[in-house]
Amino acid sequence: MKASTTDSPFWKTKNMAEMSRTEWESLCDGCGKCCCIRLEDEDTGQVYITDVACKLFNPETCQCGDYVNRSALVPDCVTLSPVNVSQLHWMPQTCAYRLVAEGKDLPDYHHLVTGSRDSIHDVGMSVQDAVTSEELVDENEVPTRIVIWPGEPDID
Repeated sequence: MKASTTDSPFWKTKNMAEMSRTEWESLCDGCGKCCCIRLEDEDTGQVYITDVACKLFNPETCQCGDYVNRSALVPDCVTLSPVNVSQLHWMPQTCAYRLVAEGKDLPDYHHLVTGSRDSIHDVGMSVQDAVTSEELVDENEVPTRIVIWPGEPDID
């Protein structure tokens, strides 16, 4: 017997444009990887992620310190939307927004599956307590801080 759509979670039954603001915001798994500074190779287009985080990022909570005003305070902060999420090739491979946009399910450790916001940290899939603020790192040092976070592909 097939389950009705009311038995299925919203991310399986709605496309991103149909989600309420609350549903959309709840997709964020709180990994913090998207708040890490990225570097792009001008020749190859390859994107590298560092362990240097945005000045607003709180490494203990894995949350933005001023989420509401982030775009005004950090002009290059990208605000995800149902329209742009599938175009942002630099988003982490493990990002719930990216996974849902690609028609994939949420991972077993996602808080919408487990009921706990701590589960992503418990399994080591976040950057919790593993990044340094951009305010504490010299700009010339950033390229030496490229890392591969859990769940992300190895560097070619």
